[in-house]
Amino acid sequence: MTERKPPGVSFESFVDKQIREASERGDFRKLAGFGKPLPNDAAPYDELWWIKQKMHREGMSSLPPALQLRKEAEDAAAAVLEAGSEGQVRRILGEINTKIAEALRRPPAGPPLNLTPFDVEAELTRWREARDPEGA
Repeated sequence: MTERKPPGVSFESFVDKQIREASERGDFRKLAGFGKPLPNDAAPYDELWWIKQKMHREGMSSLPPALQLRKEAEDAAAAVLEAGSEGQVRRILGEINTKIAEALRRPPAGPPLNLTPFDVEAELTRWREARDPEGA
């Protein structure tokens, strides 16, 4: 690891020497995040930064269930526009409509849901028009 600081050597030069030697050996290249930019240090300090970072890495959400479902509905609407076939559109809308119907039967905690199931046929019409704007 490290050696003891010899007497008569300033602490700063002792530490600088150890850092320089470690750098020359390439010890810092093995560290996670090597070559990546540092995070923004201008942001205010957050005591829970590590929890938020872990949740982000794990794909977890801290939204209330109602807002989470609204987000999923927005994502589903975006996914419909990118779908490659009518079958995909129907599957995407079927899955989100099932979740919305369940949430309407048993309202989740949090703010009002303000969602209704997607009209599959209307969304399919919109999807077809977006793929063929001339209607040919």
